[in-house]
Amino acid sequence: MFKTLMPSTLAATLLATILSFPVLADEASVKNAIETKFNVKVTSITKTPYLGLYEIYADGQILYADDKASTVIIGTLIDGKTMKNYTAERMQKLTAVKFSELPLELAVKQVRGDGKRVLASFEDPNCGYCKKLARDAAKLNNITIYTFLLPILSTDSLEKSNQIWCSPDQAKAWNDWMQDGKAPTAKGDCDTSAVQKTIELGNKLAITGTPTLFFTDGERIPGAVPLTQIEKKLEHALNSKAAMR
Repeated sequence: MFKTLMPSTLAATLLATILSFPVLADEASVKNAIETKFNVKVTSITKTPYLGLYEIYADGQILYADDKASTVIIGTLIDGKTMKNYTAERMQKLTAVKFSELPLELAVKQVRGDGKRVLASFEDPNCGYCKKLARDAAKLNNITIYTFLLPILSTDSLEKSNQIWCSPDQAKAWNDWMQDGKAPTAKGDCDTSAVQKTIELGNKLAITGTPTLFFTDGERIPGAVPLTQIEKKLEHALNSKAAMR
């Protein structure tokens, strides 16, 4: 995976690494050069509207290269006219998922009110930000929440995930622990293949941190976000779905 080279005080600065490659003619050649140099699998390559640069998406990260692949840029690309974060907008699209294809049967399900608004999250039971999210999510109404147990922080995370999954009331066990600190009491000796499958799914979706949220329009939001932003996004996704009918 590529290392982030952005200095924190210059978010719009692009750092260039000069590579020794022969003159290249097309996207396929640029793709091959990047895969060879960095030993990664390029998922997509697209020409940007900026300086003739190609956008390369690999290992869950965006980088840019000229048509000769003689210069590779790792960092954030800002549109100087609109001041929009072009990289962030593209990353949002590239990491989107088809919500209907998520294996929701692997998740802990909670329904409140009419349940029309839908949210899926990947969370570690020992993640502090996830606990804050759980407390905030308790304030959401008319929602269905699918929580995928993704134990990536420690062996204790795996143990707690298995215990929660094996609990008679999974949602209660999850909320008791995440909101109130009451440890799950189930032994965790039932069929916990769902937890293992979630770990595999997390790898497939290149989820590297928790919480990671997915909305019904496919958008992914990594990390802790304010409740107001979640509410806004839920309404937008619901309205978008209604408009498509």
